[in-house]
Amino acid sequence: MALILALDQGTTSSRAIIFDDAGAIVASAQKEFRQHYPHPGWVEHDPFEIWETQAGVAAIAMKNAGLSGPEIAVLGVTNQRETTVVWERATGRPICNAIVWQDRRTASVCDRLRQEGLGPLIRHKTGLVLDAYFSGTKVAWILDNVPNARKMAGEGLLAFGTIDSWLIWNLTGGARHVTDGSNASRTMLYNIHTGDWDDELLRILNVPRDILPEVRGSSEVYGETHSPSFPVPIPIGGAAGDQQAALFGQMCTTPGMVKNTYGTGCFMLMNTGTNPIISGNNLLTTVAWKIGKKTDYALEGSVFIGGAVVQWLRDGLGIIRSSADVEALARQVEDTEGVYLVPAFSGLGAPHWDPYARGTLVGMTRGTKAAHIARAALESIAYQSLDLLHCMTADSRIDIEELRVDGGATANDTLMQFQADIAGIPVARPPIRETTALGAAYLAGLAAGCWKGVDEINRRTAVAKRFLPKMDREKVEQLTRGWKRAVERSRNWVET
Repeated sequence: MALILALDQGTTSSRAIIFDDAGAIVASAQKEFRQHYPHPGWVEHDPFEIWETQAGVAAIAMKNAGLSGPEIAVLGVTNQRETTVVWERATGRPICNAIVWQDRRTASVCDRLRQEGLGPLIRHKTGLVLDAYFSGTKVAWILDNVPNARKMAGEGLLAFGTIDSWLIWNLTGGARHVTDGSNASRTMLYNIHTGDWDDELLRILNVPRDILPEVRGSSEVYGETHSPSFPVPIPIGGAAGDQQAALFGQMCTTPGMVKNTYGTGCFMLMNTGTNPIISGNNLLTTVAWKIGKKTDYALEGSVFIGGAVVQWLRDGLGIIRSSADVEALARQVEDTEGVYLVPAFSGLGAPHWDPYARGTLVGMTRGTKAAHIARAALESIAYQSLDLLHCMTADSRIDIEELRVDGGATANDTLMQFQADIAGIPVARPPIRETTALGAAYLAGLAAGCWKGVDEINRRTAVAKRFLPKMDREKVEQLTRGWKRAVERSRNWVET
């Protein structure tokens, strides 16, 4: 039996999970780390703390499993995407804190580039919208604002990486400065058509090529661990950004297969095969993974407020004591009786991209109760996900036959059934919700020869529960018309 160690480095915590070759969890460990907010709109992490927590939980997971290291066949990495680290090549010391994907300090730079008419060029080459979300403007900010950084970069003394690169650098004792296409495609510096860093984009964003990592496959042995945290060398067999890893963990390996992760927000990805489809509906185009010489692409849409709307019911309205209570409250009524909640608390994500939208609760009467609002909150998660599904169908011209789901909110059967009803397709919930780490394990295990190929892994994929659509389609159309009207009332609310 082969054992695979997956390092899952997230935005608020570092996790390590050991899987066997059947995809079952053998042991795991997790540790949170600090969030830094030095100025309004700025979000930072300490790169050393990220490394220390990640190495620490790996050691704890191996100890919990009674392993010393030789039993681990291979290690895989998955990570929060877009977060940016720049460090000294000679010492491995970061020259400043990591700038997190949520950070908005370079929004004005993006505004200037947009005014210069560069948005369409960047979108065509990268598949991304021009936004501070991505790494490119973050790297340039560090080089321009940390003393001597621009000079050191010109002398070849600095290295840049997203979190996968930073971890692999430390895992190998500085021997490997690499990334994979799924992470490179989130930098706004990578041409998804050529599969390489783009010189024109580097010039526009003023980022020197010498600081960039080598782009390798997502399922490929990069080297071995060479760190005191690992007493024996372990092969490092691959890396992928968290949402792409979840897509692979769900075995969405053929065009038209879709997964949706229900977390604080929701991230939906559709495999589009070897064809990078540039969206006409404000979705992102991204590299899903590269295995061997084949690169798969995906369409991606994000919902800003998914499970967070349940936290708002708890912490803001106080109508539930814990997030787990929302389902019982919502089930006290058969439907919302025309109440809609649009949780645009920080604007609307795809496909609207409206930063001026705000949360809206409409359709209330004197008979409206807390249960109706709770049910409307749950349904808002499904409606927003439905909007993404419709965009993906329009962009890809592929009929979606099933939605594979993961994330904490998938434990809510009421939400999952409603999602199946309004989408009109089955919703499949896996037995293991840790599909991000599982995807990293699958990619690494493939590189190490734990399986003969993707088909062998696919045969092991199981569904814990399948939710089938039951609602009358006329009723679905009535409900979705109401949702669209509610969304329109939330848009452009903030006057500028």
